Amino acid sequence: MRNHIANIKIEEEENEINLTPMLDVVFIMLIFFIVTASFLRESGLDTNRPDQDQPQVLQDEEGAILVIIDETDDIWIDNRIIDPRAVRANIERLHAEDPDRPVVIQTATTSRAQTLVVVMDASRQASVYDISIASAQ
Repeated sequence: MRNHIANIKIEEEENEINLTPMLDVVFIMLIFFIVTASFLRESGLDTNRPDQDQPQVLQDEEGAILVIIDETDDIWIDNRIIDPRAVRANIERLHAEDPDRPVVIQTATTSRAQTLVVVMDASRQASVYDISIASAQ
């Protein structure tokens, strides 16, 4: 009878599950997926932000294409309110007259960023890459 009880205890010890190989496989799979993962770089707007300490004053604002975004998100070019869909055509027309003119976008402090992005995209689509942003007091 004692031998039978001893055999049962030995069998119980042999029936334990060894988790070490399973953990090794999981870590190897984790390393594999990390190494083979492709990291995407999202494209965004390239902006050069001035220092917050000193506001910059535009020196050559007379020769620039001035686009004004007021408090109600209306877009003004040449003292006229422009539809957001027509911004590109107006900038292309003004840029064709003088290709060296930069675009200056003057925004009100309460205007939405979406309107600013629409104007910047229209300027880039009109092949104008010299874009400056100013804020109205």
